[in-house]
Amino acid sequence: MTRIISALLIILGCASIAWAGEPGVLTTLHDVAALSNAEASRALPVAFEATVTYYNRAAMNLIVQDEGSAIYVYAALGVKLVPGDRVLVRGTTQNSFRPVVISNDVTKLSHGELPMPVVAGFDEMIRGERDCMLVTVHGIVRAADLITYAHTRITDLQLLIDGGYIAALVDSSDVNALKDLLDAEVEVTGVVSGIFDGKKQLTGIALFVSGLSDVRILKRAGTDFRSLPVTPMDKILRGYHIRDSSSRIRVRGTITYYRPGAAIVLESGATSLWINTQTDQPLRIGDLADASGFPDVTNGYMTLARGEIVDTHEQAPIAPRPVTWEELSSGWNGFDLVSAEGRVLMAVREATQDEFVLVLNGHLFSAVYRHPNGVDESQLPPMKQVPVGSKIRVSGICMLFSSDPFNGPMAFDVLLRSPEDITLVGSPTWFSVFNLGVAAAVLFILLLAAGARSWILDRKLRHQTAELAYLERRRSRILENINGSRPLAENIEQITELVSFKLKGAPCWCQITDGAQLGNRPPKVEALRIVQQEIPARSGPALGVIYAGLDRLSSPQSAESEALTMAAALSALAIETQRTYSDLRHRSEFDLLTDVHNRFSLDKQLDNLMEEARQNAGMFGLIYIDLDEFKQINDLYGHQVGDRYLQEVALRMQRQLRSQDLLARLGGDEFSALVPVVRSRAQVEEIAHRIQRSFDAPVVIESYSIKGSASVGIAIFPEDGNSKDSLLGTADAAMYVAKKSAHPLQ
Repeated sequence: MTRIISALLIILGCASIAWAGEPGVLTTLHDVAALSNAEASRALPVAFEATVTYYNRAAMNLIVQDEGSAIYVYAALGVKLVPGDRVLVRGTTQNSFRPVVISNDVTKLSHGELPMPVVAGFDEMIRGERDCMLVTVHGIVRAADLITYAHTRITDLQLLIDGGYIAALVDSSDVNALKDLLDAEVEVTGVVSGIFDGKKQLTGIALFVSGLSDVRILKRAGTDFRSLPVTPMDKILRGYHIRDSSSRIRVRGTITYYRPGAAIVLESGATSLWINTQTDQPLRIGDLADASGFPDVTNGYMTLARGEIVDTHEQAPIAPRPVTWEELSSGWNGFDLVSAEGRVLMAVREATQDEFVLVLNGHLFSAVYRHPNGVDESQLPPMKQVPVGSKIRVSGICMLFSSDPFNGPMAFDVLLRSPEDITLVGSPTWFSVFNLGVAAAVLFILLLAAGARSWILDRKLRHQTAELAYLERRRSRILENINGSRPLAENIEQITELVSFKLKGAPCWCQITDGAQLGNRPPKVEALRIVQQEIPARSGPALGVIYAGLDRLSSPQSAESEALTMAAALSALAIETQRTYSDLRHRSEFDLLTDVHNRFSLDKQLDNLMEEARQNAGMFGLIYIDLDEFKQINDLYGHQVGDRYLQEVALRMQRQLRSQDLLARLGGDEFSALVPVVRSRAQVEEIAHRIQRSFDAPVVIESYSIKGSASVGIAIFPEDGNSKDSLLGTADAAMYVAKKSAHPLQ
């Protein structure tokens, strides 16, 4: 056996020498870490030895160090390593905050001692000088919580060290340790990492810590917070005290946004910066300006606080960069001057701002113009009139609502500088719900005028005038019902009754395309003269047909065409309004990619089911599902294949459920199944096993055959939790236990 192992090591060593001997291969960690980002972006091959200082298998985060150099490695699936392992890393370089390595293979060579950690200060870490290095810091624990990171529970310690706050992320889920850590003076050993915004700009510092053994308590807190006296909520500032030694800094860039007394945005090259300032001096958009202030992080983004601005009056205008919805939601354009096009869904004036809601490639976003400070609403000029349904181009600053670009698309607004940042690109289509309403109103006025004229010309026609007024009242009621979201069938039947009344009792009915037949269709239509009118759609094929049955011997009259045209317009308005409402409701409750229920729908169904179970002393099951290694699928095959993979596995899982069960996508690669009718835990476990077995066959997408799997956890109400949060938490925890133990059901 010893000879076999020796032979394998010789072969491995020869292979390593052969790899290292290839021209262009970087063979030392020092050479790799010394690359610039531009050089690393060329995907240079590497093969170097180093010592593992941190490894998180769930996140595939690997950090290695050798002779004073350290680097982040995106580890391959299935690697099992611990700190102190000596490894051979093969792969290619990639640019990031600084160069990183995408590994093709990580081979364990031996196990030894960790490098000696160096004592690090806040200033050198925030400057990026200790990135990926094993360090020791000294600080006070200001917060200690269990959080979810890379699908596992870890401890998040917010440390106050000399110079600022950092986060120590400890690979431990021991909740009992938290009470000893809060407000304690500690020494922590870990690997330095950055906290980044959507532009990969450093906004904070985190330490990756391998375990609680690397957190040494130097001095415990003097008292438990539960023994502190209760402070009235309006008196909490009595305990506020801060010592700030931040240095004033100066930046230069072009003014792209200015709101006097509030904020200014400067842009230079690929960077842009939000600056909070109280200045209200005249500043001109497009001028080059200097700003001084104090560095700060707001909502995860770099900002400048207490800014002072000097306008150089030198023009250096920046044109808004056209962007797509995908680019805006990626986080790369935070605070940048951008332009985007979309169709206007609605426009609303509020007390502090004008908001235009736009649709772009099926996604909603808002363009917002904030009113000047101190201006009363009555003093504002009229809101810019933009017809609903028109296509416009908006230019302004991209404002993001979160700073984490790694959890899918980010919500954003476009912040307008003035109403002139709105440009009309295309007029709304004529055949719209709004125009149908206008047409109906115009038709009403015309008919009413005709009725009044007939009454004036010939008082003998009073009966006809009263009949017209009755028709208009019924039509107005129909329009009110349509706007009031009455059932579509009820509205269509009222329309056919209106036509029947106008045509002196002639039967009238409506056939909706791919839908029901409504109204009064006589059994023997062959004996009648049938007139009909298509119900036009805003786009695409007709929505249906309106029919009227008249005496076969009667002659065609203009009133027939008028009545059916009116009915077709009203029917089109009713059908499209209902479909718009149904579509919006569907979007609010179903995931747009997989067409299964979303998190909002699951929460609503879960609330209803718990209330029903409490009243009837019943039980139900919840299954938490996490797709294994889905991020690897996106990285290897691209997001388009990843999306199609999500659609296929959602369909497979749906097929394993019963008609009364509900499948929901919680976000990313996480799903949940609600099993409302169960008699025992075994029933829920059987359904969960079926879901896992649905991954047995590979998923074939284009030319790829993808072997997937899922980790599953279950919870039973009320046995495993009597609230929504406790039930979801139990199922989530069971799923992670299953993931760690190679997917057996928990």
